[in-house]
Amino acid sequence: MLSRKPIIFSLVLFALLTPRLAHAQGFISPSFGYNIGGDSGCPSALDCEDKNWNFAVSGGALGSIVGFEAEWLYEDAFRGKTANETSKVTTFMGNFLIAPRISIVQPYGLVGAGLMRTELENVGASQSENQIGWDIGGGVMVFVHRNIGIKGDIRYYHSFEATDLLGIDLNLDDNKLDFGRFAFGVVFKF
Repeated sequence: MLSRKPIIFSLVLFALLTPRLAHAQGFISPSFGYNIGGDSGCPSALDCEDKNWNFAVSGGALGSIVGFEAEWLYEDAFRGKTANETSKVTTFMGNFLIAPRISIVQPYGLVGAGLMRTELENVGASQSENQIGWDIGGGVMVFVHRNIGIKGDIRYYHSFEATDLLGIDLNLDDNKLDFGRFAFGVVFKF
């Protein structure tokens, strides 16, 4: 009986000190929004006659406090609709989220980095560029069902302006890009 006590004590101690599994839930969230400020066609949220709606889809995992997401955003009239120019922006960002769950409400803040692609076509000329950029923002999700919620958020996107990294000219400031985005969407947890 004396030889079993250390084994039982070790098993109990191991069970108590082993961290519990973090149960994160996967999610997918389509959203619609419009861009404001910076290089977009709307100078500010209150002074914007032509809101050019964009579409985004994000997916990732949410725990009870932290999470992550990958977000894809597409805007086909970034600077507004004109007869002589078309401007498109596509972003793909990976974001870290701090999102504490408070009953059916889950506020969140996020920060991340990723790829920003711009396409500009004027009469007779076109230009497209890929840039590395970052985003920061926040919002709130309200779950009307255990696996279905609605969300609203605001984010700010900005391309890095470094032109020289370890002696390599990256030319990232040739087509600097920054803008904000208001969005509303649906969240599906699984």
